[in-house]
Amino acid sequence: MKKGILFDLDGTLWDSSEEVAYSWKMALEQRKDVEKDITMEDIQSVMGKTMEDIANILFAEYDVEKRMELLKYCCEIENEYIRTHGGKLLKGLEETLQKLKQAGYHLYIVSNCQVGYIEAFLEYHKLGSYFDDFESYGGTGKPKGDNIRLVVERNHLDKAVYLGDTQGDYEATMQAGLPFIHARTGYGTINVEVPFIRELSELPDKVKEFLDR
Repeated sequence: MKKGILFDLDGTLWDSSEEVAYSWKMALEQRKDVEKDITMEDIQSVMGKTMEDIANILFAEYDVEKRMELLKYCCEIENEYIRTHGGKLLKGLEETLQKLKQAGYHLYIVSNCQVGYIEAFLEYHKLGSYFDDFESYGGTGKPKGDNIRLVVERNHLDKAVYLGDTQGDYEATMQAGLPFIHARTGYGTINVEVPFIRELSELPDKVKEFLDR
């Protein structure tokens, strides 16, 4: 029986909000047509949202076409910066991934990010060997629930669980028909009672409740 754990990225595996905010600040400083200051708090407030939602929130003063153009521009600069500077891995990440792999679980990432962001995370921190597959909103243009289901089906998983930190993660997981574990390490809260972990080191024991019964 093939068992998988699907992870959200931001707030679940790492915190890149400081680095992302800095890269966006650099990007926008190069634009003479834009007067905009993006803070780390701004970035944290939109982590996990779709690209369109992020553009509509952070660039609300511009028309839709301009919002999306600015988002694309900032994301390109962001990917380059993240690839060479990384982010802050959550405590115990690699040790937890090692334990999960040793237990026979297959690991995946599903995020609402742009193409290149997951790749930058894996490349900088040299974590690619732990993950079998990943998918993003930028890769498919589909909502997270569809991408969760896509990864499950593409990898022929018999059992799977999703770990995320926001209400949007929970709702997407319900749409995909998977059990959900809340990572209280991250940016959000969940409006219903769900299983949770307070730190990543708790995950190997927690997933047994879903995958080994």
